[in-house]
Formats: sequence, C-alpha cells, structure tokens
Amino acid sequence: MYGNIHSIETFGTVDGPGVRYVVFFQGCPMRCQYCHNPDTWDPSLGDKMDVNTILSDYQRYKPFLRGGGITITGGEPLLQIDFLIELFEEAKKRDIHTCLDTSGIIFNKDNPAVMSKFDRLIKVTDLVMLDIKHIDDEGHKKLVGHSNKNILDFAKYLDENNIPMWIRHVVVPGITDDPDELTNLGRFIGTLKNVQALDALPYHVMGKAKYESLGIEYPLGNTPALSKAKLAEAKELILKGIREVKN
Repeated sequence: MYGNIHSIETFGTVDGPGVRYVVFFQGCPMRCQYCHNPDTWDPSLGDKMDVNTILSDYQRYKPFLRGGGITITGGEPLLQIDFLIELFEEAKKRDIHTCLDTSGIIFNKDNPAVMSKFDRLIKVTDLVMLDIKHIDDEGHKKLVGHSNKNILDFAKYLDENNIPMWIRHVVVPGITDDPDELTNLGRFIGTLKNVQALDALPYHVMGKAKYESLGIEYPLGNTPALSKAKLAEAKELILKGIREVKN
C-alpha cells in the first residue's frame, strides 16, 4: 500500500510531545478560510511512499527524536485512513509513539464500515491532536464548508475509548473570537475527561504568500493577525467554560 505524502519534517517541536518526525499527508476535504497549506488540498498530488520507506527514514533520525515519535498531519490524514492504519500498526511494532493531528472530519458513527476502521486505528494511536475549528455548527460551515457534527462526535468517541487528546483551536478575529462561543467551546471540552492540553492558536497571515504563488484568492483578505493580548483573553474564556463544567 502506498500513501500520497506532501512532505516530511524531521525535527518537529510543536507536533506532539518531544521532538517529532512529522509526515504531512496529501489531501483535505475542508477549505478552512485561514488554511496556510492550500497545496495539500488535492489528494492526487504528493510523493507515493510505502510504510517501510517512511519508517526506515524515521530510524535515521531516531537518535535525535528525544521524547518524541511520529506525528501524522496534513492536509487531513484520515482521507488516507487505510494507509494511516498500516503505518501506525507497523510503528507500534517498532515501539514508536504515534500521534495523529486531525480534524476528525470523516468520522461517522452511523457508518459501520467507517467505524470498524476507526476502532482499528485507535488501538495503535497514542495521542490525537484534535482541531476544533468552530464550536457553532453554522459558523463552522461558513468557516470550512462542513458541519462540525462528526468532529464533535469524534471527540466524544476518543474520550469514550480513553484516547489522550490535545485540543487545538485557532482564534481568528471576527470569526472564532466571539466570547460566548469561546466559552461554549470550553464547556464542550469540559465534558471530556481525556484532554491533556489546550492549544489556543493565534491566527496569522503567513499563508497569504502561498495563496499568491498558487494564484488563489486569499479568503480572509486583510484580516489582521491576532495579538498576544487577544489570544490570552480568548484562552481565558475557553478555560472559564471548562471550569464551569468541571466545578
């Protein structure tokens, strides 16, 4: 089996615990307005690689990956779930810590065939970094083109199966920074018992140049980057919602 791989980073420090070997899968069904990797959207692009090639390359860097392991991101890795399962199953045979960075968008609790794959995947997944783009469903549809129902269901599924999670949320001025919605996000997170970390991430404009190079109009126009002060306020609102549920 071969996967379509966009790129590989051999010294990732923000993609899970420790120093990580990070594999970017090609293909994504969502069109997040703030996406800074539009070159990962097309699932037909990328370099075809098999599991052994990836893990053999991983071994070359293993001495430098202190406290780390392998992180699969994208794009959206779950678009290639069969290859992802094979990769993680082989990684666990080699005692490699596995981390999945995903939105969970293809999760579907009502589809037995899909669920059988997820049941197999989580058996070899040590950590999920889950991106919750927007807690409001209509806001989510406007932001990425899809409902958030499957994503929130995925979070609950991970929690029910005791899979550790890091929750990520990008705070975008005028889009995902509404105080009530940030608090509601916290209230949702507060219902999950296996969340180990919360990353509130500031919207930045570094992806604009890539859109220009690809000849694509940048969806957010001149939306300003989020300040550190506004990020701190946003994170405190999320934590406030979490405390409301936990206390």
